[in-house]
Amino acid sequence: MALFTPAAVAIEATEGLAAEAGFLARHAKALAVLRSLAVSALLALATVAVIELVTRGSLQQTYAYLTNLQQPGWTTTGIFFLLYLAIDALIGRQHKAVLLVSPLVVLMGVISQQKQVFLTDPLYPTDLLFGRQILELLPVLVQDRPWTAAALALAVAAGLVGLVGLWVFAWRRFRPLTRRERLTRLAIALPLLAGFVSIMDYNEFSWMRDRLKVFPIMWDQAENYRHNGFVMAFTINLPMANVKAPAGYMIDAIDKIPSKPLPAGTTHRSKPDVIVVMSESLWDPTRLGTVKLSPDPMPVIRENSSGNVFSPEFGGLTANVEFEALTGFSNAFLPTGSIPYQQYVRKPIPSLATFFRAEGYTARAIHPFSGWFWNRTSVYKAFGFETFKDVDRMPPLAKRGNFTSDEALTKEIIRQADAQENPFFFFAVTLQGHGPYDDGRYKKTDVAIDGTLDARENRMLASYAQGVKEADQSLKMLMDWASQRDRETIIVVFGDHLPPLNTVYKNSGYMPGVTASRKGTAEQMKKEHETPLVIWSNKTGVEKEIGTISPAFLSYYILKEAGYEHPYYTGFLGAVHDKLRVIDRYMLIDAKGTATADWARRKTVDPLVRDFRFLQHDIMFGKQYGLERFFDSHAELMSAGY
Repeated sequence: MALFTPAAVAIEATEGLAAEAGFLARHAKALAVLRSLAVSALLALATVAVIELVTRGSLQQTYAYLTNLQQPGWTTTGIFFLLYLAIDALIGRQHKAVLLVSPLVVLMGVISQQKQVFLTDPLYPTDLLFGRQILELLPVLVQDRPWTAAALALAVAAGLVGLVGLWVFAWRRFRPLTRRERLTRLAIALPLLAGFVSIMDYNEFSWMRDRLKVFPIMWDQAENYRHNGFVMAFTINLPMANVKAPAGYMIDAIDKIPSKPLPAGTTHRSKPDVIVVMSESLWDPTRLGTVKLSPDPMPVIRENSSGNVFSPEFGGLTANVEFEALTGFSNAFLPTGSIPYQQYVRKPIPSLATFFRAEGYTARAIHPFSGWFWNRTSVYKAFGFETFKDVDRMPPLAKRGNFTSDEALTKEIIRQADAQENPFFFFAVTLQGHGPYDDGRYKKTDVAIDGTLDARENRMLASYAQGVKEADQSLKMLMDWASQRDRETIIVVFGDHLPPLNTVYKNSGYMPGVTASRKGTAEQMKKEHETPLVIWSNKTGVEKEIGTISPAFLSYYILKEAGYEHPYYTGFLGAVHDKLRVIDRYMLIDAKGTATADWARRKTVDPLVRDFRFLQHDIMFGKQYGLERFFDSHAELMSAGY
């Protein structure tokens, strides 16, 4: 038997090797697929790492982005992985997608990094709308840094040669995908990519997006790009880049917009000083019919009420209301979800600031917070303000809770006004009224709440009402000061939007939900979007019975109250105002209170609205055919190199 033992062992070993070979043969395709998927995943990770390294300029920050589970580094990697699978399936050969996608996004990252060097801002999708300006700047950049430009040109040329070589190599060496593999990849990748796209609307809360750690931070794009990464933040901003010229826009259309010659300068009195205060989240809480507040938190505003502003926003996005108030343009003509301060103000834009500067005024913006917030530093410069006094350019101001108090800001406005010799236009944005309205914000509240709300909601409402009361008292302080002045002083105060009071609205019966509706009857929309408006002069008193107007019409009332005429602000906007008082994305309300819902979807649009849209597009995105005719003072300031 011993003689047969070696033979038996050899036979068993041979059979084992044969079995293993059979196993490998049977699973060779599966192993090849796993290897292919693993390589695609590594390429996706490498792509994200390179992009972040280029845009952040820091290996440490890039590592933190990819390893911090509170940031969407792995989500971004997963999206690239799915994208590579889908494109490879369409091409029919594995790992070719990376040669198409990665050079493009890395190039965009390089451009973004250079933009941050020169302009402090990252690359936005809307920058593509200003490609002409970028091309015009290239000769200046080359002249300023010739060696850098030459090195960049050589790098681009070398990159193209290398990319072509890699493409040829990949086509020869990378394995073709079978029909079954291509269909399987598409069946998995496309639905997942479509599902991800469907949750990216930042106007709506998404539980899944929240779990993936993708947080749209639209009010601070620097933080948006830092937290979400370049690709994810750029993608979040994509919907706002689609600004199409309205059908029929051309030079003839602008020339046909009627205008009449208007007298220059004031029409009936000397130049008044103008102070416009946009009060954060200012609203009348006594409108909550099932809740009683005592005492009245806003007696001064109520006594001097001029009407209401129909805010296009709710609970936030202050910059959009500010945009309308300063320019006389409308958010209704811009893409849904866009924020012009972040996406579209890339060049000088006519505003009340440029108008008043042309009249010899000092034009100043005042806000007790950082200038980067809502990109205000850049925007105010583009609007023509001479100076912007943000929190870093003012003396320390007293706070109420976490924010600068309205009283302290009002005293600072008065201090700056008293230092002026020339007539001035001040545009101030308050901060005290900003949410959240938590229990510990004020040690003591002076407004009692009586109603059906629970204890937590009562405390929240009391905290908010205390802020309204102090905003009201600050207005009285400003009016008392102005009443003692010899020079006429016009004060305009309005709320930017309703406050985010959460369940207070629903549980008090004021609204069906915790946020305002975007569509509904005129009565419902006014109820959920109206904020107080005061237009007052120390010489003529209150401008009464204005009614409810869009923020875009504030410029019309401000100039009329100041005694000025202007081709656009009182001329064209005046003609629009005679017919329409509210121009919202989903509704028009005319001077008689009649509403037209979904007006933008109708085959025919009111000629005035059509011309309004033409003129706004012309100035913001078009050839500015109407600049000299409708904004003559702005054109003069531009030619003077302001």
